[in-house]
Amino acid sequence: MKKVLSIVAVAALSVAFVSCGPSKEELEAKEKAKVDSIDIAKIDSIAIADALAADQAKVDSTAAAVAEQAKLDSLALATPAKKGK
Repeated sequence: MKKVLSIVAVAALSVAFVSCGPSKEELEAKEKAKVDSIDIAKIDSIAIADALAADQAKVDSTAAAVAEQAKLDSLALATPAKKGK
């Protein structure tokens, strides 16, 4: 009788362990959510990189405009003003 009860107890524990784990569908849903999260992070990082590149382009064009204006200002100062006759 003890042997039968032991076998039944072991079987019940085995069933309990198997039934407590996530189902195949739950595991697939969890994996899909993980992949989706990674994809969203990639898209976000690309958007951030694009925004930074656009900001850098603005900074570069502003710096070029400032340098050009400084060049024109220095040429204007270097050229003597013509006196009226």
